[in-house]
Amino acid sequence: MDRRHRATLATFFADESFVAGASLALPGEVARHIHVRRLREGEMLRLTNGRGAIGEATLERLAKDEARVTIGDVSGTPRPPYLGLLVPVADRERMLWLGEKSAELAVTSWQPVFFQRSASVSPRGEGEKFAEKLRARMIGAIEQSGGAWLPEIRGELSLAEALVRSAEPPGARFLLERGGPSLADQRPAAAEVLLGPEGGIEATERTIIVEEHDWLPASLGETTLRFETAGVVAAGILRALMARA
Repeated sequence: MDRRHRATLATFFADESFVAGASLALPGEVARHIHVRRLREGEMLRLTNGRGAIGEATLERLAKDEARVTIGDVSGTPRPPYLGLLVPVADRERMLWLGEKSAELAVTSWQPVFFQRSASVSPRGEGEKFAEKLRARMIGAIEQSGGAWLPEIRGELSLAEALVRSAEPPGARFLLERGGPSLADQRPAAAEVLLGPEGGIEATERTIIVEEHDWLPASLGETTLRFETAGVVAAGILRALMARA
């Protein structure tokens, strides 16, 4: 099968290891999704496990809440260069939207951060149930986009805890703020981006981020963007820059 035809195959998520020639039962949720896509027995589809593996498969059986496929070709997709987002614990729906787009852009890690201004937001996106909903949105995003990697969803941390943890992976670290040097002028091989909450970060928080932890201020332009808009734009710019490196 040529590359162009492969790209037209409907993609579904299966949290499994794919083995060529194996028969695989897919959960009811995936079976219902296959029904929605109007696939029939004997047709081919594409599976992603969110950990880099892609499997082409033939739909052998389809019932209301059950689907079984036979795995054909299996390929591995290398993880793209590290790109982490530190996002504010903020409005739930806006966080979900950003999470969906982060998966489409192959963001590596998703780290929610409590800022001083996070406390006034309601309803906030936090806790185990929110993380489950976020993961479901990310899965839907890689199915739609044909992606091979799901972002790692981390638990909420205070700003101080998040900054300590972010010192672990290599790469440039950018604090997005209006009026700084342009993010588009950077050439990082790997990167983390910190997004402030609605209303911005407090002066004391900025001091901790920039002066104590050496994050680099970077700008997306001369207007103030909502955090979810800034996250999508920054991830898109950095993915494009990393592809050229």
